[in-house]
Amino acid sequence: MAGYGIRDLERLLKVKIHVLRYWEKEIPLIQPKKDTSGKLHYSDRDLQIFLRLKHLLYKRRFTITGAREELFREASGNYQDLHAQLAALRSDLAGLYHLMVKTKDDGD
Repeated sequence: MAGYGIRDLERLLKVKIHVLRYWEKEIPLIQPKKDTSGKLHYSDRDLQIFLRLKHLLYKRRFTITGAREELFREASGNYQDLHAQLAALRSDLAGLYHLMVKTKDDGD
C-alpha cells in the first residue's frame, strides 16, 4: 500500500507522533487506511491536511477548534484558488525534494 507511515509524517512535518495522533483524532478529514497487517498509511491528501493544519496552528495561531472549522470551510469548495495554489506548491516542493536527494547522492 502506497502512502506515508506515521514516522514519515513525523520527519516531514517535524511534529512529534503523539501530536499527529491528537490531530488525527480532532480532524475527521484525516482518514488513514490500514494495510493487511493493521499499519496505518496516510495519503497525499492526508499529508496536505496535516501541512495546512500545522500552518493554521503554528503560523496563524488558530485553536484546534478554529483550525478544524477553517479546514471544513476550505474542504467545502469555498477556496478553489487555494487548492490550485497548494497543488502548485506541492509540485514545487516535490521537485526541490528530489533535487536535494540527487545533490546529496552526488556528494557521497
